[in-house]
Formats: sequence, structure tokens, C-alpha cells
Amino acid sequence: MAVRASELIVITKAKDLCAYVLESTEKSPKRFRFTLSGRMQNLALELIEQTYRANEVFVQGEERAAAQVKRLDLQHGALTSVKLLAYMALLARGQGCLLPKQYEHIAQLASDCQNLLGAWIISDRKRNGA
Repeated sequence: MAVRASELIVITKAKDLCAYVLESTEKSPKRFRFTLSGRMQNLALELIEQTYRANEVFVQGEERAAAQVKRLDLQHGALTSVKLLAYMALLARGQGCLLPKQYEHIAQLASDCQNLLGAWIISDRKRNGA
């Protein structure tokens, strides 16, 4: 997957996670298609949406405080989505919807995203003097 130099690594990792979730759930058993598989896919897409939206918040100027709050809300939303996705993957593994290796890979990618989101939040706090 090609990455632009200006793209945040957390966005790149979220894209990797989403692509893998879509790929690994594509052939899940039919009984999980509209429950676990669909929910995992939606959470992965929400993660990408929230990270993009958070990155697009302009944290400067007169509305700086409000922008900081908006960005933090989006970052926390992304963090919640990735945590829920990791749990859904664990549940899917237990139900036979995912293979063990698929679950392990999703868990690793989700962990990477969680760590990067946490680092981004901390970096913003330090930069903004909060």
C-alpha cells in the first residue's frame, strides 16, 4: 500500500487494519455475515473515518480551545472503535468466525493503532500545554 509522506502513521496503520479485517471477514461463515463480520468491518471503517476527521481539525487561531476539544473527542472515538474491534475479533475467534492466525494479526494491528492513538493524544496535550 502506497503511503504519502504527509500521512500520519496512525492513519496508515488504521488503513492496514481495515484492509485486513475486510479481507479476513470476506469469507466468514454466512451465519456471522450480518453480526460479527459486519460489525468488525464497520468498526474498522469508523476507525479510519475518526482518525482522518481528527487529523483535519485545525488547532490554531481564535477557536483553538474548541478545536482541541473536538480533536480529542475524535481521537477518543477512534480509540474506542479500535478497542471494540479488538474485542469483536476475540469474540469472532471464539465463535469460529476467524482463524487463530487471522485473530492474532488483527489483534497486533489493533494494538499498534491503540498505541499510536495514545501517543498522538499525549503529543497533542504536550504541544497544547494541557
